[in-house]
Amino acid sequence: MRENGSVTSATGPAPAAFPVPPRLIATDLDGTLLRDDKSVSARTVAALSAAEKAGIEVFFVTGRPARWMDVVSDHVHGHGLAICGNGAAVVDLHGGPGEHRFVEVRPLERLTALAVVDILRAAAPGTSFAVERTGGIHHELAYPPMHLDPASGIAPAEKLLAEDADTAEQPVLKILAYHPELSPDAFLALARTAVGDRASVTRSSPTALLEVSGPGVSKASTLELCCAERGIAPAEVVAFGDMPNDIEMLTWAGTSYAMGNAHPDVLAAASGRTVANNEDGVAVVIEQILQSL
Repeated sequence: MRENGSVTSATGPAPAAFPVPPRLIATDLDGTLLRDDKSVSARTVAALSAAEKAGIEVFFVTGRPARWMDVVSDHVHGHGLAICGNGAAVVDLHGGPGEHRFVEVRPLERLTALAVVDILRAAAPGTSFAVERTGGIHHELAYPPMHLDPASGIAPAEKLLAEDADTAEQPVLKILAYHPELSPDAFLALARTAVGDRASVTRSSPTALLEVSGPGVSKASTLELCCAERGIAPAEVVAFGDMPNDIEMLTWAGTSYAMGNAHPDVLAAASGRTVANNEDGVAVVIEQILQSL
């Protein structure tokens, strides 16, 4: 666990671990705020509402695309913004399902995406790809379909990313790369070595599914931009996460918590640890924050 004498575990006794009053809470969704059944518990809803009433902004920061944000749309208040696609987009969730509006897009350039596909095909034969655009997802025939999200189109990645593709006017938010045999962490390490600084490579799935964004694009870098617009310093941010795609955000925030169910690398990166997502670990800490104010 990252050394930080001002932080105690959420399972510990003292909420006085917040020497700087938090102004913003940044939380991942899957495996963090959401329970395994993808629900938001009544306790968590109450904690989020109480935080905003106390003047603390809440940002959902997720790898999910905007169209998968309905699960939390009912719990958005105030600014109504969420960071989606691992930092590739800032979305206004006001208006409910189907009415989400892109406020900012940090795209993966087409030629860079094509280069990454070529690199990973050579480095990890058998990799299949999907292309996530602002208008939906498109994937190769071998790519495992997502039950939440039928593909808008099925074709080789090179065709999906062609200059004359039917969806060429839609920015690419990220590409996804799946390998049927490699372990998730081995695939991530291999891909990061092969791709280098051409793009940002991370993962949030328990399977060997990687997410590739533009260079420098991450949950942390986009959250930093949103905080700078509000005059909020890193020390005033409390962040929560459970998977490798959360690590940059957890190390950037002044105070951060790994969930009890988190990946070992996340446990090492965070400055504190709370209980698991199914035990409302985010709500536990928010309640401590409010008690400390």
